[in-house]
Amino acid sequence: MHVVAYTDSAGIGGAEISLTHLVTNMASEIDVTVVGTCQLVVDAIAHQRTQAKRVVLPATGIRTVLAHLQVLHRLHPDVVHINTCTPWECAIATFAALTLPYARIVRVDQLPLRTTDALKLWRTRMLSLRVDAHVAVGEASARRMEDFYALGRGTVLSIPNCVPDTENLAPLTPVFANKEQEIVIASVGRLDAMKGHDVLIRAVAQLEGVRVVILGEGDERRALEQLATELGVSDRLSLLGWVDNPRAYLPQFDIFAMPSRSEGFPLAIVEAMLAGLPVVATRVGSVAEAVTDGETGFLVNKDDVDGLAAALRRLRDDPQLRLRLGQRAQQVAKCNFTVEQMVKRYESLWRKLVAKPQHSRLWVPQPKE
Repeated sequence: MHVVAYTDSAGIGGAEISLTHLVTNMASEIDVTVVGTCQLVVDAIAHQRTQAKRVVLPATGIRTVLAHLQVLHRLHPDVVHINTCTPWECAIATFAALTLPYARIVRVDQLPLRTTDALKLWRTRMLSLRVDAHVAVGEASARRMEDFYALGRGTVLSIPNCVPDTENLAPLTPVFANKEQEIVIASVGRLDAMKGHDVLIRAVAQLEGVRVVILGEGDERRALEQLATELGVSDRLSLLGWVDNPRAYLPQFDIFAMPSRSEGFPLAIVEAMLAGLPVVATRVGSVAEAVTDGETGFLVNKDDVDGLAAALRRLRDDPQLRLRLGQRAQQVAKCNFTVEQMVKRYESLWRKLVAKPQHSRLWVPQPKE
C-alpha cells in the first residue's frame, strides 16, 4: 500500500506532531510519501522514517493547483491522507486528490471550527462530502464538524490523537528553579488567545502558594506579562518559551492546566496524563473524552476564572487527591491513547477503504439527519 501523507501547514504544532507519530509508526510494509508546502514541516514529519519520500509543492501562486495535480497523479497512491489544521485548509490538495481515479481520500480535521465565510463554508462542505472517509480527533469534534458543515449525522469518524508511551520522561536538567517549593502548575501550548493562558493567570492571582510555568511561545507573550504585572503575580509566572520535547519536563510539575477556548483533542493533555499529572481543563472540543471530571482531573467551563481557581485550589490543598487523579490519568492514557492504538485504527481504515469499491465523486447521497 502506498500512502501519501499531506499537510499544507507552515509550522509545527499538535496537528503536525500527531501526523509525525502516524508516519513514524505505521507498518514497515506501507510505502509513505510526505507531501506538503513547507520544507521544514515535511522534513520534520518524515525525519524519523528514513525510507519515506518527501515532496514539497508551491504554497501559493498560479502554479500551485497544477503542481498538486501533477505530483499526486505521478505518485499514484492508494490512499491520500490529508491532515488539516482548520477545516478550510488543504482545499487544493483535496480537490487534486479527488481527481485521482483509484485513490481513496481520508480527511482528518484536527480542530472543529466553524467559518462565517460563505465561500469557505460551501467549499469545505462540498469537498468533505466527497472524500472516502472523514475523521475528527474525538466524538464531540466529529459531531461538531457534522453540524457546522451540514454533513449529516454519522458521517465523521472519531480517531483521537495519541502519543508514544515509551519515551523517557526524566528531564536532563530542571526547566525552572522553584526555590520556594510552591505547588507548580504547568501548561503547554503556543502563547495565543485561543489557549486561554490569560484565564490561568487570573485564576492563579486568586491562589496563594502556587506558581505557573508555561512552555510555549507566541504573539501573546507581552500581553500575558503585562496582565501578570497588573495582577501582582509576575513573580509567580514563568514563560519559558519554546522547549524541545516539553513532555520530558512534565514530571517536575504538580498539576497540568489547559484553559483553552477551543481545542480538538490536544496531545499535551495526553502527555500530561501519561506523566501521571492531574489535569484541569476546559470543556471544549473532545477534551472531556480524555479528562473525566473527578476521576482523572477536573473540567471547567471556558473563560470561567473562578471555576478554574476552585479546581486548582482543591488540588493544591489535597496531595492525596493529586496523587490519586494523576495515577488514574496515567492508567487511562496507557489504555486508550497510545500511538500504537491510533496507528492501528488508521491502518484498518485505509485497508477497509482500499478493499471496497470507490463511491461516486460527483453524486453524493442526501446527508442523514
